[in-house]
Amino acid sequence: MNRAFSYCEYGVNSTTDHPRLWYAVHTNSRCEKSVAAHLACKSIEHLLPLCETVRRWRNGKHRVQLPLFPGYLFVHLGATDRLRALQIPGLAYIVGSGGYPTPMQKEEVDRLMKALQTGIEIEPYPYITVGTRVEIRSGPFEGATGFVIRRRGSTRVIISIDLIMRAMAVELDAEDLVVIRRPSSTMVLPAPPRPSYSTT
Repeated sequence: MNRAFSYCEYGVNSTTDHPRLWYAVHTNSRCEKSVAAHLACKSIEHLLPLCETVRRWRNGKHRVQLPLFPGYLFVHLGATDRLRALQIPGLAYIVGSGGYPTPMQKEEVDRLMKALQTGIEIEPYPYITVGTRVEIRSGPFEGATGFVIRRRGSTRVIISIDLIMRAMAVELDAEDLVVIRRPSSTMVLPAPPRPSYSTT
């Protein structure tokens, strides 16, 4: 597949009082491109990674460019730019914590931009962390639920058989999983049960 991205850069001077930093912004559903267009009109530097894919409609197959990270794009903002950005239709909020925007590492954006410019294959992939409760949507375990763990670099789902109080780790691709619940910050995964053997 061919890959593409939308990137607008503007020559804006940064100062030590108001340095420009990269932020992730969350948009309303399917508003990524319109938000990018409004940012361009306001001369606000931004990056909207896109991926080209083929969609089948009634009138045939068509190549379309979709956001690599649906619902998100990246914006280069100074403190005085935030209000202008938040006034853009379709832009929901600047990602952060505790009510304050959290800047991204510049290296993250630089690496992403460089990768997109080289044309290497990049595609969306589910973000599933350890401890996430998921449902398996394909294969022999379709419909089963469990918790995600990482073992030897692969994604595995712990499926329990409650009646006998035993569990098994099944290696699966993240694309075959649907998130049911994200882990809480204090969640601790149970240790694998030790088999017990009858002596009778």
